[in-house]
Amino acid sequence: MPYIPPQAGSAGGTGETPRFNQVCYTTLGFDVPWSYETYLEIGGYTAWQRILDEKLSPEDVVQIVKDSGLRGRGGAGFPTGLKWSFMPKTDPKSAGAQSYFVVNSDESEPGTCKDRDILRTNPHALVEGMLIGAYAIRASVAYNYMRGEFMDEVYDHFHQAVKDAYANGWAGKDIKGSGHDIEVIPTLGAGAYICGEETALLESLEGKKGQPRFKPPFPAGYGLYGKPTTINNTESVSSVPAIVRNGSDWFKAMGVENAGGQKCFSVSGHVAKPNNFEIDLGTPFATLLELAGGMKDGIALKAVIPGGSSVPVVPGELMMTIDMDYDSIAKGAGSMLGSGAVIVMNETTDMVMALRRISRFYYSESCGQCTPCREGTGWLYRVLTRIVEGKGVPEDIVRLEDVAGKIAGRTICALGDAAAMPVQSFVKHYRHEFEHYITHKRSYVSDTLGAAA
Repeated sequence: MPYIPPQAGSAGGTGETPRFNQVCYTTLGFDVPWSYETYLEIGGYTAWQRILDEKLSPEDVVQIVKDSGLRGRGGAGFPTGLKWSFMPKTDPKSAGAQSYFVVNSDESEPGTCKDRDILRTNPHALVEGMLIGAYAIRASVAYNYMRGEFMDEVYDHFHQAVKDAYANGWAGKDIKGSGHDIEVIPTLGAGAYICGEETALLESLEGKKGQPRFKPPFPAGYGLYGKPTTINNTESVSSVPAIVRNGSDWFKAMGVENAGGQKCFSVSGHVAKPNNFEIDLGTPFATLLELAGGMKDGIALKAVIPGGSSVPVVPGELMMTIDMDYDSIAKGAGSMLGSGAVIVMNETTDMVMALRRISRFYYSESCGQCTPCREGTGWLYRVLTRIVEGKGVPEDIVRLEDVAGKIAGRTICALGDAAAMPVQSFVKHYRHEFEHYITHKRSYVSDTLGAAA
């Protein structure tokens, strides 16, 4: 379950106690956090009601989201309101004007489980966000594409939330007598990592093999069933009701310049209390680590992957100086906020073995459409396997860098980059461990920690 703080504090990023759970995890602490009644208690559906009562135009809603500074929470960090503004400004009831709003709940990035907890504990926030998002882009149909492994509590909770929304007149035909029609449709994928890529998700929704499309055309022009489509992450969409309910300035004040609001972080690895934490963007990593109970067993921090396994690794000493927001991590640490999956590694971590495991994942999950990714991911995994088995040669380090460089930026989607960036960063920061494996045919960590003991 996500972290429930003993009390709310003041803004993060200022050295003070950060605020918690004010956007997506707002139902925590209730006996039945996922219920319709609980959602109403925390102000649920008042944002959607406001839009209908005040007859806010789609442009008005888009501007509210733009002003809030909300950026995509799925990994790319693209401004959500700006993305919505790309959609055609046509009447959804006019002939041939169908468009779609799609939520990407195919949470597949290793280390990431924050969207799952939103679906589990606060599904109505996502339903309301889908209704608002669909209205803002003039879509009459909204899909939520959920990961196949979310079959039980998450799929059931969201299904019930959709039923509740229809039963209480928030979704369907002529919503609350407004004349607006919006259908909300839950759907379940088959658990493929590649379907987290938005165009592969659309292919899967259409009943095809989940493989990314060439771009352009982009989904805003040619998306689901060839119609204009916007795809947003679960956390992004679930943030929208709180923004409309409390105002853009409220949300923006919790973040930093160029990125408003709170962010859900999944902290895992060698920490005492791995969990999900919703805190202000700009909160220092050191504070987030403290919230997670600090380093498990008091063993020193070695490295951090700050945004899911696909982003560059950051040495622990450097990470302790970084704030958790898009620009700070990019400019200060040379990595990415990504999905918000913070993987913490202590000094006992064998970085070569860790990279081999990551590379095995991307080798398995490549859809095979692009030759550089299909062949390159296999090369990376096999070379790393050779090194850890004591069969590596000095040229293998250069070979890893060369193959990674030939994958990055040369594929239809970003999976190729996701496979290449970890290799490039692990070799950059921990080259000595690779060299030790090749020279001594065994782990640097085992040798150094064994000698110290």
